[in-house]
Amino acid sequence: METFLRCAVAILIFQSLLFIVALLKKNNGIADIGWGIGFIIIATLCTHYYLFKCAFASIFTERSEPDIAFLLLVSLVAVWGLRLSIYLLIRNWSKPEDWRYAKWRQDWGKSFLIRSFLQVFVLQGFFMMIIGSPIILAALDSATDAIPYTILQCIFVSLGLILWLIGFFFQAVGDYQLFVFKKDTSNKGRVMRYGVWRYSRHPNYFGEATMWWGIFLISCISTHSIIGILLRTFGPATITFMLLRVSGVIMLENKYKGNSEYEEYQKNTSSFIPMRPKIK
Repeated sequence: METFLRCAVAILIFQSLLFIVALLKKNNGIADIGWGIGFIIIATLCTHYYLFKCAFASIFTERSEPDIAFLLLVSLVAVWGLRLSIYLLIRNWSKPEDWRYAKWRQDWGKSFLIRSFLQVFVLQGFFMMIIGSPIILAALDSATDAIPYTILQCIFVSLGLILWLIGFFFQAVGDYQLFVFKKDTSNKGRVMRYGVWRYSRHPNYFGEATMWWGIFLISCISTHSIIGILLRTFGPATITFMLLRVSGVIMLENKYKGNSEYEEYQKNTSSFIPMRPKIK
């Protein structure tokens, strides 16, 4: 419980600082840049707790070896978060406020300040805690001795790593291809439908969800409890639901309503899971 509290306090402080930066820049899109960094903070605090646990255990036992799966877990989260935040920093820092935040700025009127803090930054921090819960639970449950992994645990780690690599590929490549596409001024007003975007209308969102399901699988090897596994599902289930039904796919699809090129793109291309397009 103490680890959850420390992570929650750290995230609240971080999100509050982000809010101040957003006020100075008059751009709430800063919240997007902080998304990946928030999870790095959670992973760092969990690693600190875990290493302290290892050091404490070594006082009472002859040896205490790090849990390789847990260290892999936090490393994957750090790599994902660092890449995403650097990409969004490069893409968004000098750009105008994203259309979503600009619309809220207009809709919220005089209550914009408090609603921005609560509904953008504090709420984002809340979801960071839910989505990052498999990391925290893994830190609490990971072994500190040299017990060999079972075959089933090895399968979970392998499948989790494969899922994460697939997700990382689609998000990183999708982001890069979209960045290059938008950088070309001749593409202004056109729909990106090439590369990995030929197989999914939202390959970057698919990639993010897939990575978190990979993190979930790796985190599961630290528990032998059905309840422990069920608790870990809240993280990937939440990010998947958010990407599909809240701030991701649905919101962007609504933005392109009435766009004939995008409507043709919708008819031929999978919304989320990459699939062969209906028309070559």
